[in-house]
Amino acid sequence: MRLKHIKGSEEIVENSSIVIKNPEKHIGSWNKIFNNKNKIELEIGMGKGSFLIEKARRNKNVNYIGLEKYPSVLLSAIKTIEEEKLSNIKIICTDATNVDSIFKKEISKLYLNFSDPWPKKRHEKRRLTSSVFLNKYKPIFKGFKVIEQKTDNDDLFDYSLGSFKENGYIVLKKNRNYFDDVRTEYENKFISKGKNINYVKVFKL
Repeated sequence: MRLKHIKGSEEIVENSSIVIKNPEKHIGSWNKIFNNKNKIELEIGMGKGSFLIEKARRNKNVNYIGLEKYPSVLLSAIKTIEEEKLSNIKIICTDATNVDSIFKKEISKLYLNFSDPWPKKRHEKRRLTSSVFLNKYKPIFKGFKVIEQKTDNDDLFDYSLGSFKENGYIVLKKNRNYFDDVRTEYENKFISKGKNINYVKVFKL
């Protein structure tokens, strides 16, 4: 699906204090950005931010970081975070391939919500649950490696379960018809159309 480019979105993202510029400079010291020692949870592919913003509203003692590649998608999230003065959420506008150069032993949980399934075999390495990305996530975690995934794509879900197992992750919870009261914008759309939501929570020492 081609995303609509919004004129001026790059400038808005660049000028927002919510969006952390040059994130690599903060590797190993993200707690200083939030000015506390609360745990940090990361969502890769935050989209318009409805999931992460609701998490931040409900859990003031948790810091949240959303990573999103496309500036145009971030505009509504930036507006909401600024209007509500949510101090426990920040945004990084970059590609997911850079994640291991941004964090080091700092993330308590990783969320992968409705990621691009990259269905063609030649694009397997681009899937956010491929061995390529699971290896990138290794150094970012503080303590246990905990990942939660939601997807409407059954094939991606099956692939992810295999990839998690292959990479030594243990399934804590799995549901192929999952209901969550904290949802992404895609999730609401899929549920309204009667599509099942796949969910899994995995961890690794």
